Amino acid sequence: EERIESFKQEETKEQEILRDEVQDTPSEIEKPTEIEEPQQEQEKPSFFKRLITKIVSSKLTIDEFDEIFMELELTLLENNVAIDTVDKIKGNLSGHLVGQHLKKEEAEPKIIHALKDSILEVLTEPPNLIEKITNSQKPYVILFFGINGSGKTTSIAKLADLLKKNKISTVLAAADTFRAASIEQLKTHGEKLDIPVIAQQYGADPASVAFDAISYANKNNTKAVLIDTAGRMYTKSNLMKEMEKIVRISKPNLKIFVGESITGNDAIEQAKTFNEVIGVDGVILSKADIDEKAGTI
Repeated sequence: EERIESFKQEETKEQEILRDEVQDTPSEIEKPTEIEEPQQEQEKPSFFKRLITKIVSSKLTIDEFDEIFMELELTLLENNVAIDTVDKIKGNLSGHLVGQHLKKEEAEPKIIHALKDSILEVLTEPPNLIEKITNSQKPYVILFFGINGSGKTTSIAKLADLLKKNKISTVLAAADTFRAASIEQLKTHGEKLDIPVIAQQYGADPASVAFDAISYANKNNTKAVLIDTAGRMYTKSNLMKEMEKIVRISKPNLKIFVGESITGNDAIEQAKTFNEVIGVDGVILSKADIDEKAGTI
């Protein structure tokens, strides 16, 4: 009985302890503190908005323009616009806007027109090629060159098609005697367009092929000669010397560099090197339909 009584006393003590623990426990579970969502950063005003604000509030200074232009400069550079071109656009645009103090309704159209004019001032208006060929007393010789795979042969076929539609007689010269199937490719274009192609065997002197095509044009009163050449890396001095010989023999009226839009600023370096060696009169940038940046153009 004493032991039973002792057990009952211990049980009672345990129940009291348990009851006390329950009372000390909060009746409601505290809710976790809500995490405040970070406030969204205010969107930075665009180049145009900042420029409008400055030009409306006071005369635009050169320092203010330089600071605001940095945003547009970065955008242009990220889209493959060459640094020299960016500097020209910047100089032209500052000439239009620095010192201006405009009313709010005048500011936006003024800035947009100024930017358009600044870009147009960088570009060169091309001559009327059809008119030049038509008025030429001798066969008008156009030489195409560039690095491998840039699209020279295809560009020649497109130009030949344009000349044919304008009733200008043309002959094609397969002076790419190096690349496999290059002669067959040009001949295929010639057959589809019904335009004669002058060719020799692979490994022949390209300058000799160009000479034969010009001789054919003189004999047959053909108005235009389009000369295809092998693609060559602009860093290879021996290949550039070969191009010099082709130019010396063919004496082209127009030397066209064919480059790829998607090569970015390297296309500009290519054009500069060809220009230093043989001179560039015109540029065709191929594959523009797959260039999402387009700054090279």
